[in-house]
Amino acid sequence: MKRVAMTGAAGRVGTLLRPLLRPHVEHLSLIDLQEPDGLGENETFVRADLTKLDEATAALKDIDGVVHLAGIASGIDMNAILHANVLGTYNLYEAARINKVQRVVYASSNHATGFYPRGQLVSPLDPMRPDSPYGLSKCWGELVAGLYYDTSGIRSLSIRIGNAGTYPNSERSVAIWISARDLAQLVRIGLTHSQIAATVVYGVSDTDTQWWDNELAARLGYQPQDRPRDHALIEEGSEGPVALAFQGGGFCEINHDGTIRIRDADGLAKSPETVE
Repeated sequence: MKRVAMTGAAGRVGTLLRPLLRPHVEHLSLIDLQEPDGLGENETFVRADLTKLDEATAALKDIDGVVHLAGIASGIDMNAILHANVLGTYNLYEAARINKVQRVVYASSNHATGFYPRGQLVSPLDPMRPDSPYGLSKCWGELVAGLYYDTSGIRSLSIRIGNAGTYPNSERSVAIWISARDLAQLVRIGLTHSQIAATVVYGVSDTDTQWWDNELAARLGYQPQDRPRDHALIEEGSEGPVALAFQGGGFCEINHDGTIRIRDADGLAKSPETVE
């Protein structure tokens, strides 16, 4: 990849990734509504609203690959999520098709499978179980990636990012944290690996708590360099019974009625446990 665009470049994850990707590309085009701080020598800023197809199309002119980070991370505001995450992602892929962009790395989320119980090993091939409107929008994005591979040959790596904070600050984040350099490694794999089609992996460092089967990422060459436990600064906090039951944590509590429902591998109901 010579000319790579990054959407949502002024956000937290984009700010962490930029210095780790700059040395590996000829040019990094930073797409956002606000200008990121400290542009590097091989970076330019492009102001664009991805909910407007004409602006998205203009922003991807002469681009080889895209790292798509833009979106709303709130779990509950469905109108904002529909605008930014659903329409914005669709327009991004349509603009990529129009410009004959070959690659997209899509920032999906662990919240696409957040309603799996903690401790259950989940594979990217298992059914999606979104835990919130936000998680639902990430399922949509993964399906859009599949559609555009099947119809237009755009190769996508969807990374279900765990926790990309500066450091893990809870036992849940220790289970799902990914360092900036490990995430950058996955992004580079997504931009260059010859076998990427419409591929989904989990974005997690070398955690000692196994919630996700990330064997596919390993087959693609992913070798995480950081261990979440080594970077953890656990802060006091309290999670309710619903949050503690599921991998999605607090997102699972959104509009939840308090009854924990577990499905088996066939999608059949197990006996519910009522939370007092």
